[in-house]
Amino acid sequence: MHLEQFSYDNKIVRNFGIATIIWGIVGMSIGLLVALQLIFPELNFMTQYTTFGRVRPVHTNAVIFAFVGNAIFMGAYYSLQRVLKTRMFSDVLSKIHFWGWQLIIVASAITLLLGYTTSHEYAEMEWPIDVAITIIWVVFGVNMFGTIIKRRERHMYVAVWFYIATFVTVAVLHIVNSIQLPVSFWKSFYVYSGVQDALVQWWYGHNAVAFFLTTPFLGMMYYYLPKMANRPVYSYKLSILHFWSLIFIYIWAGPHHLLYSSMPSWVQSLGVVFSVMLIAPSWGGMINGLMTLRGAWDKVRVEPVLKFMVVALTCYGMATFEGPMLSLKQVNAIAHFTDWIVAHVHIGALGWNGFMTFAILYWLLPRIYKTELYSKKLANIHFWIGTLGILFYAIPMYWAAVVQGLMWKEFTPEGVLKYPNFLSTTLEIIPMHMMRALGGSLYLTGVIIMTYNLVKTIKQGKLVANEPAEAPALEPVVTRERMAHRRLERKPVLFMVLALIAILIGGMVEMIPTFTIKNNVPTIASVKPYTALELQGRDLYIREGCVNCHSQTVRPFRSETSRYGDYSKAGEFVYDRPFLWGSKRTGPDLHRVGGKYPNKWHFDHMMDPTITSPGSIMPAYPWLFEQQIDYSLLSDKMKAMKKLGVPYTDEQINNAVQDAEKQAAGIAEDLKNNQVEVKSDREIIALIAYLQRLGTDIKAEKK
Repeated sequence: MHLEQFSYDNKIVRNFGIATIIWGIVGMSIGLLVALQLIFPELNFMTQYTTFGRVRPVHTNAVIFAFVGNAIFMGAYYSLQRVLKTRMFSDVLSKIHFWGWQLIIVASAITLLLGYTTSHEYAEMEWPIDVAITIIWVVFGVNMFGTIIKRRERHMYVAVWFYIATFVTVAVLHIVNSIQLPVSFWKSFYVYSGVQDALVQWWYGHNAVAFFLTTPFLGMMYYYLPKMANRPVYSYKLSILHFWSLIFIYIWAGPHHLLYSSMPSWVQSLGVVFSVMLIAPSWGGMINGLMTLRGAWDKVRVEPVLKFMVVALTCYGMATFEGPMLSLKQVNAIAHFTDWIVAHVHIGALGWNGFMTFAILYWLLPRIYKTELYSKKLANIHFWIGTLGILFYAIPMYWAAVVQGLMWKEFTPEGVLKYPNFLSTTLEIIPMHMMRALGGSLYLTGVIIMTYNLVKTIKQGKLVANEPAEAPALEPVVTRERMAHRRLERKPVLFMVLALIAILIGGMVEMIPTFTIKNNVPTIASVKPYTALELQGRDLYIREGCVNCHSQTVRPFRSETSRYGDYSKAGEFVYDRPFLWGSKRTGPDLHRVGGKYPNKWHFDHMMDPTITSPGSIMPAYPWLFEQQIDYSLLSDKMKAMKKLGVPYTDEQINNAVQDAEKQAAGIAEDLKNNQVEVKSDREIIALIAYLQRLGTDIKAEKK
């Protein structure tokens, strides 16, 4: 048998590995800052670029796309070459992928801190960066499929199935969720509005977790865990069942983020049903992983990489049990908008993604540097500190969530809210937030110990940039395999098409009726488009990231209607691009705040929140009182909105600035009558105009 000589590209693996470590420290440090700001708001250092609303999306994107993203590419580039018995398709594409991804991360961080945001969770970047992401993702796809096509191994191993599903699904999610109409280079509006925008966002948001934070890691689990344990995968048949059921069911579950909202009830019900079904394939994957360790549990005691893997799989099992549980309406009624969601997400991020990434780094870097890990003892210390960090993070957040959820819903025997002031519930959980910050500090300390350990490991070895390998050329098929899936594994393009069909079905069933059948989003005659000044104020609200702490949807519970007013209707959001329903309440809901307080209250609240709300952990926004309203894009914004179906007249568009200035002058005059001197061209005026509009259209209809 003739063996072909070739070499594996370890340099690209090393580059993604180092980027993973650097971005891990950066992303987690920012996360710690964000956690501390919820205890000490002055840690924004009184600058507009470091407030919670702007820094939080930098943290989430840095951890998801910088830390975890680079880890995925590190793990995939190493394993793809080995299971396909070939070098990557193109070294040039590998380099473009690496440097393009790092530039996207840097550009995202800078623009988000500057306030350029679409406010879609996990997709806050504006359209030029979305275009760059698309290009680099295609580069990765071409490189991956080129490698698959030139492989020397007839069948695609299970890890490759998950990489293919990841590529096609993330591409579909990103494109559908990023359809925007640009107004300028750093400003755009979504083509979707209100209820439709909410459905698209959480179809994307839930499945970004599924197909960026889950499927590639399952692929890596199927490759690295058997290597680390020196055991075959427990069950090939279970892996087939796990893969196809997971990618088909996962895509339907997004609407469980929108229970009790203005979303059509049939969509909510579909989300719940498929979320509950999701536990079967998820636990199938966890069991397949843990059972692979049968006969190797003695190694777990001494090998830190296996310890990390076991806890990663356990956290995956816990997070995928919690997801279906949180989608049950009775649980969701208490847990949604509380810190339970934060705990749930971090069990997955810190335990599943973080610990598996650490295991792969500890296993992989010594191999490509042809040396031993510098210190197993330090790796074990990292494991225990990291595990303690997860416990100190998650347990106080669950505790805080139960306290929050029950306090929001508690009534006195006389039938009135026991805690009508929302702030009392926020202040009650500050000690839990302190413990959360301690947990984050421990986890970050573990990462710093790992970095030291790996730097010492790298220094004592030498990178084998081109690792020699040999394998026979691809043999022609001479026998007909009885198992259909074995035949499918020989056909990567057909495999990709079938995976694409599996993930498209759920999204299409949920979205097409919501977009095409009018009854799903009934209109309300009294709901009118925002005035020019209100539209400007809404963009300031989005720029400052207020939606990170404040929701804008009142659910149909007695506790919420008693506290906030009438529950939210689908027709109220038809002009909202983007929707701003939020996913966490650190502050009260704002959907009915219009007309609730005088203009001076909002002025004082933004100048110093403790004036109106003693003990508040909201930061002050002094720059809103100094910066002038930028009207330069106002007419263009209204023209774009008109193209998207908002009934602005040509007269309103042409007179946008004059109309805005006239409304601003009225608010400034009202403030002057209440002993507040402020120029009518300041940003605070536009923000007040928007806040005073919220939820008032329904009131107008009732009158």
